[in-house]
Amino acid sequence: MPSFESSLPHEHGLPESLGVLIVNLGTPDEPTPSAVRRYLRQFLSDPRVVEYPRLLWWLILNLIILVIRPSRSAAAYREIWTDKGSPLLLYSQDLADGIRDYLASRLSGNVCVELAMTYGNPSVDAALEKFRDQRVRRVVVLPLYPQYSGTTTGPVFDAVAKSLQRQRWVPELRFINHYHDANGYIAALAASVRSYWDINGRGEKLLFSFHGVPERTLTSGDPYHCHCHKTARLLAEALGIGDDEWQVSFQSRVGREQWLRPYTDETVKQLGSSGLGRLDVMCPGFSVDCLETLEEIEMQNAEFFTEAGGNELRYIPALNARPDHVSFLGRLVTKHVAGWPEASSDYSESEDAQSRQDSRQRAVEMGADQ
Repeated sequence: MPSFESSLPHEHGLPESLGVLIVNLGTPDEPTPSAVRRYLRQFLSDPRVVEYPRLLWWLILNLIILVIRPSRSAAAYREIWTDKGSPLLLYSQDLADGIRDYLASRLSGNVCVELAMTYGNPSVDAALEKFRDQRVRRVVVLPLYPQYSGTTTGPVFDAVAKSLQRQRWVPELRFINHYHDANGYIAALAASVRSYWDINGRGEKLLFSFHGVPERTLTSGDPYHCHCHKTARLLAEALGIGDDEWQVSFQSRVGREQWLRPYTDETVKQLGSSGLGRLDVMCPGFSVDCLETLEEIEMQNAEFFTEAGGNELRYIPALNARPDHVSFLGRLVTKHVAGWPEASSDYSESEDAQSRQDSRQRAVEMGADQ
């Protein structure tokens, strides 16, 4: 028999809530080897992230990677860590707070917004527990991954499903699994580039660097590669730049396996050696800035570029909590809650309260305790 977590006793006539679960990948709690090791163990143990035979991968992970990599990664995290903590967590929370404010002014009834991480803290379990305590009966899940990949968006669904397996009363669920070509998303990206160029001038080339995944995921049916190229194409069209003025690459590869090409580090070095003066780089697959953008692109790859002969690599920040990003994601959530009471234009709190009172009275008349 399954073991269900205890929940609040059911009471007729109590108000129900809508929950918006915003999920990002995750981050260590601290920039220390021990904290990074805990984070990497959880992250790299996910079979969606690493699709190797389990026993073989367990040996590689525990006897090699978790011995060598935590110290190196901790040093990288220290380069970008702030007085308030991890940039990914801080920017994600700012974004979630902005979406909460946006929805509060446009939806009716009780709307609860929580931020969670697939790996690390705050966890999906903790967020859904808060929803349970607030009597959330309808949940929309928003992974902060514009382009769908089974290695990123897929684990969010797994984490939510695993947590809900322990709930006796499972809420209604809607899941947003991509928005790579949404007009509002492309418009926000284009506006961020124009704003940067207005202040800093325009580079000679614009590189769109997306997080890489193993090449075999493409041949196995993952749409990520296609989503990335469509985002880049639509963004270039919105900016009005020619085909020779922009390029796509993929970063953050690990191991010896072939990943999606071209690789960002190799591309940056080649562009630097070709005599390019200023290279602008943005990462349209990252909703907020994090280790991969702030340390890998803005620091590491900037150094690769100048060492190869280029003059300056300039990183254009992620959208983070820009107002146009917040409003787009708020509209996206609003679209996906269509048909639920909170999105109804004729919702009335007084009528809802009366309906709940009537429900309670009918239950008492049928013998309910309350």
